[in-house]
Amino acid sequence: MKETENIFLTLINQHAAIIHKISKMYMNDAEEQRDLFQDMVLQLWKAYPSFKGNSKFTTWMYRVCVNTALIYLKKDRRKVDKTPFDIHTDVIDVNENEGKEEKLTYLYAAVQELNEIEKALIFLFLENQSHREIAENLGISEGNARVKLNRTKEKLQFIIKKNGYEF
Repeated sequence: MKETENIFLTLINQHAAIIHKISKMYMNDAEEQRDLFQDMVLQLWKAYPSFKGNSKFTTWMYRVCVNTALIYLKKDRRKVDKTPFDIHTDVIDVNENEGKEEKLTYLYAAVQELNEIEKALIFLFLENQSHREIAENLGISEGNARVKLNRTKEKLQFIIKKNGYEF
């Protein structure tokens, strides 16, 4: 059991950025992000015995985390906070330059206006997932993933322009 725990913790530490990104995609509030992060880690731990290695660990991890985020939003009738995104929220590493930080902040603000599935599509796209991998993670066909992703990218571009963000 101790060896399994160590392997799991090593994998979680290696890929913690994925969990952080998903929590930021789905939650605006820092406390809610932390709660969702903890919930995702818990669900990953509970599901870890079922991971057979038929796919990459990160592919399996994306699927568990996105599903957990979707359930988290529905649990206790939580609703996505529709209050304006605080532009001054720290959303990236302090080592990145100011221009990139501003663009990333605008991107997160625009993503907050997407629905849950659209957020998952954009997140997986930004993580360089192929259409096949996106389809696998979301449990949809590859063609459907391609169409939904294109529509979501168009919607995100519209939101960015509508809000006057410069890229």
